[in-house]
Amino acid sequence: MPNGTYGGVRGWGLAAPTYSIFLFGSDSMGRDLFSRMILGSQVSLTIPFAGTFISFILGILIGSLSGYFGGWLDLVVQRIIEVLSSFPAIPLWMALSAAIPSDVPVVQMYLYITIIISLLGWTGLARIVRGKFISLRQEDFVTAAKLAGVSDFNIILKHLVPGFMSYLIVNLTLGIPSMIIGETSMSFLGLGIRAPATSWGVLLQEAQEIASIASYPWRLIPLAAVVITVLAFNFLGDGLRDAADPYK
Repeated sequence: MPNGTYGGVRGWGLAAPTYSIFLFGSDSMGRDLFSRMILGSQVSLTIPFAGTFISFILGILIGSLSGYFGGWLDLVVQRIIEVLSSFPAIPLWMALSAAIPSDVPVVQMYLYITIIISLLGWTGLARIVRGKFISLRQEDFVTAAKLAGVSDFNIILKHLVPGFMSYLIVNLTLGIPSMIIGETSMSFLGLGIRAPATSWGVLLQEAQEIASIASYPWRLIPLAAVVITVLAFNFLGDGLRDAADPYK
């Protein structure tokens, strides 16, 4: 019979128990909450980053075309923006994600959630870019570029967009927090990323009941990660906005 160690005392036929210390506690299945928070950040941050980037490109593209060419294109784009802006963003995200079947694989769900939050997040930027283009398209340097034979695409890309690029960078930074909250909210309600995948919203599902919070208060720790991350990006966006302000 093999030797073993139990409680620091060596004996016969006794297996050596293993002890683990979880700094942030454990979830309902006994898994380390801190490790799962680190793993969940891959989803809770990459989806907002990808969604913000896609909506950033769509906002610049659609807003610039609407403001530069005007006419019926501008009329159609503005009606679409008004319709999408009339719905609250997060409830609309949740309604669209609820239409996705529950048996969708994790990778496809990841792509669906990214597409949903990106296709509904471009309207505010597009409206602002349109206003900038309307005020700039009558400037003398635009008229000179047209007389020189510069194409409309190059005028938009090389002459107009760089004129307020600092504002676009700030808008890109400030758009990430709302995307983080949107993805976390959908996953928290079971409409986004689902187990066995993990994200901050999935981890917070175990804190939905008051009894669970009273017995295991550390299950609210993922909420602190969401709050700290959102505040960090808000502070970063405010700092970039102040740095880009020519009057400061």
